[in-house]
Amino acid sequence: MASPAKKNSPRSYDVRAKNTAITALMASLALIFSYVEAIIPYNPGVPGIKLGIANIVTLIALYRLSEKHAFVVNFVRIIIAGLLFNGVFGALYSLGGATLSLIGMILLKRTEKFSIAGVSMAGGVLHNMGQLLIAALILQDGKIFLYFPVLLFSGMIAGIVIGLGASVICQRLQHI
Repeated sequence: MASPAKKNSPRSYDVRAKNTAITALMASLALIFSYVEAIIPYNPGVPGIKLGIANIVTLIALYRLSEKHAFVVNFVRIIIAGLLFNGVFGALYSLGGATLSLIGMILLKRTEKFSIAGVSMAGGVLHNMGQLLIAALILQDGKIFLYFPVLLFSGMIAGIVIGLGASVICQRLQHI
């Protein structure tokens, strides 16, 4: 019977190198999706509403790799996109939203009671809540939460759409 790979064995280095490369590729893909979303003129008449297509990559990392990989993909994307497209405040809002969103999605996924679309829907709502929390802290005004019902609805719709897309991709990746 073969012994399990030791932490410093050549096989463990190969696995870590492969996981690092996959994580870097996923972060790059998420960054490309962020760029595409930044250049597409999309205005549903309500400021701050986006589909969040880069979150498809985060969900795939969460379901196909690990929580740690999903965090790295999301964090790297937000920092680089903030520096390139959104500015410091955009990155701060995104980081606040993404942190709350990812924590919520991880907790819901662990229960194994929700589909990818359900986890994603909660993530969309939590992302918007996180951004409102950051805005309330920066503006020092709780009235910003009057905007939450609009963001609740948009976060649910976007989360479901992103979750369905990630679900289809995860199903197809099972065959690879």
